[in-house]
Amino acid sequence: MLLKDKVAVITGSGRGIGKAIAEKFAKEGAKLVLCDINEDWVKLASEEFKEKYGTQSIYFSFDVRDAEKIDACVKKILDTFQRIDILLNNAGITRDQLLMMMPEKDWDDVLSINLKSVFLFTKAVTRPMIKQRWGRIINMASVVGVMGNAGQANYAASKGGVIAFTKSVAKELAKRNVNSNAIAPGFIMTDMTKKLDEKVQEAVKQNIPLGRFGDPEEVANLALFLASDLSNYITGQVIHVDGGLVM
Repeated sequence: MLLKDKVAVITGSGRGIGKAIAEKFAKEGAKLVLCDINEDWVKLASEEFKEKYGTQSIYFSFDVRDAEKIDACVKKILDTFQRIDILLNNAGITRDQLLMMMPEKDWDDVLSINLKSVFLFTKAVTRPMIKQRWGRIINMASVVGVMGNAGQANYAASKGGVIAFTKSVAKELAKRNVNSNAIAPGFIMTDMTKKLDEKVQEAVKQNIPLGRFGDPEEVANLALFLASDLSNYITGQVIHVDGGLVM
């Protein structure tokens, strides 16, 4: 098992990509800390993994913009497991709109949930990771943070910020054996993409060299690699899972 007894904290893990990553980690022996704004989703996920894999799992439900809640969460994790090995910042939202029509609140919400939360959670786990001289920080970026996208100025800015943040953290923590990397998914088949009109889906696929949307498990496979000792010499990188969309 690649993650046997590693303690992994995953935000936005109630469904979609976050849940797929949590399940992959559970299969590989990790102890899970699941966080999501929706308590029903994250509770069900935690119970599911306990039943299927015998996983040690606890869960939290709170707004990832709340620094006090994050600090309390980290304290509870350390009280329970005595360490934090992996942080995967996956929580995020979209509020798409053309720039000239974008409400300021939509800008603020996307930047605070997608970017500020990454800062807050990473800051909160840095001390224990440095103390134990081992850690993996994995941040969920997006191809949109690399190439931009019309109608997503807020989302692109947040994910571009995640990429720059990831590289800065990698430089700060490398000497303490704490690696920091980002994953940049393209179009992945989640509840969000399933809602797209079939004609829109087909048009998008025309721009993807592999000709299809990705599966959440394909993102989870990369997350597992980055979370394990297989990636010991990899830090400060942004790795695309996009079927060749961005080259």
